Amino acid sequence: MRKIKYKKGRKMQPYNLEYTGIHKSKESEMQLFVYDDLNLTEYDDFKVSDLDKYIEEQKTNWINIHGLNNVEWLKSIGDYFEIDNFMLADILNTTRRTKLEESHDFLFFNIKSLLPAEHSDNISVEQISFLLKDGILISFQEKRSDFFTHIRERIRTHSGIVRTKKADYLLYILLDAIMENFYITLENEEDKIEELINLTKESVDPIILEKIEKHRDNLNFLKRSIIPLRDSLYDIKSIKDDNIFNVMEADSFSFFARLHQKSLELLEQIESDMGSLESASNFFFSAQTHKMNEIMKTLTIVSAIFIPLTFIVGVYGMNFEYMPELKRHYGYHTVIGAMFLIVVGMIVYFKKRRWF
Repeated sequence: MRKIKYKKGRKMQPYNLEYTGIHKSKESEMQLFVYDDLNLTEYDDFKVSDLDKYIEEQKTNWINIHGLNNVEWLKSIGDYFEIDNFMLADILNTTRRTKLEESHDFLFFNIKSLLPAEHSDNISVEQISFLLKDGILISFQEKRSDFFTHIRERIRTHSGIVRTKKADYLLYILLDAIMENFYITLENEEDKIEELINLTKESVDPIILEKIEKHRDNLNFLKRSIIPLRDSLYDIKSIKDDNIFNVMEADSFSFFARLHQKSLELLEQIESDMGSLESASNFFFSAQTHKMNEIMKTLTIVSAIFIPLTFIVGVYGMNFEYMPELKRHYGYHTVIGAMFLIVVGMIVYFKKRRWF
């Protein structure tokens, strides 16, 4: 049974950038939203050199990038925004764990987005990275997906307060959307765990135990993904007291505190689900033991019934010439009748003692 785990990161020099993910055939695309409370401008399919005339300092600028296989193109984006190569390496290396990193003018956030794989018990993983800088938020996705579709619609339709807030609030709602995927994945796991619990009550097929171990691995994988996210969200609290770093507004820290609380709730639910799996596993072994005990009890009862019968057969199987019962006309019928009465008597006795 294959165990789900993070791949070991390859040791690469920070200036030798290389995309390590699986979506190498995805084209690299860039989308730009420039908005404030009154206006919204949306740009698609433009060059990095066009950013000078599109980005507006007094507004919120969201650059969403799909596809990380075009390394040279990403390096040009890094050069434009003066992004450290260490950060670019973390964006391209999808084996890295979730992390938060603060520099003088950047807040870097790296997170794993998890969703249930279709027609499978596996979990699909995509790394998403964020760079926050002075009214600009850059998001890096391995492929085009629907994680942020509803957020784009909120921006376009001026729904909620997203257009009235800065880029740090946009980062919050994007992270919140990714955390919703954790809830979806966990809910999917819980549905399958409930099915397994019901199966353990109906069958002792060994395949059930394999499925239990599979979902135990999935929950452990979820836990390993959420713990560094919890730690990173907690670390944002320390940024609040940093007088040098002012990318985030003071009233935005409460939003990230909510995300931290969500991560704690997810971990608590995972612990509860792992307890349910442990109970299902124990019940499975108990059911197997009970079934084996029932089989052994039945065989023991049958053996006990045949012990006196075997004794009688053994006695009359001896080759003595002078055995009084052998000369009687109804001797055979008498012995058969006695054996039958012994069987009935033992069954009645066992039944009264509730041995079966």
